Amino acid sequence: MVALLLCVAAAPAHADPDIAKGETVFKKCMACHAVGPDAKVKVGPPLNGIVGAKWAHFEGYSYSQDIKDGAAAGKVWDEANLNDYIENPKHLAPKGKMAFAGVKNEQERADLIAFLAQFKPDGSKK
Repeated sequence: MVALLLCVAAAPAHADPDIAKGETVFKKCMACHAVGPDAKVKVGPPLNGIVGAKWAHFEGYSYSQDIKDGAAAGKVWDEANLNDYIENPKHLAPKGKMAFAGVKNEQERADLIAFLAQFKPDGSKK
């Protein structure tokens, strides 16, 4: 029992997501994505309202078949799916268009998702 408690105590603790740090992480995404009231399609779709949105939700963007198939299956960009996708885009969409290697750091992914979650579909902040 003591050994189990020591293992739990030694496990790394993750801080609560930090929106400001997530904004910094988003700089890795800005070449292809935008957020905010003036967000437009770049290489990828705008990410306004992405947290909780259905896959392939942005009208006017030509999604990969993997993402369209996910949309047809009713998939949603919940925090778990976003976390998985941001860590390794090819895991959820092996033939997807996203040529980004992913964000490997778990805390950075949490911060990024918190940053994205503040944007409503119209680009305003919640």
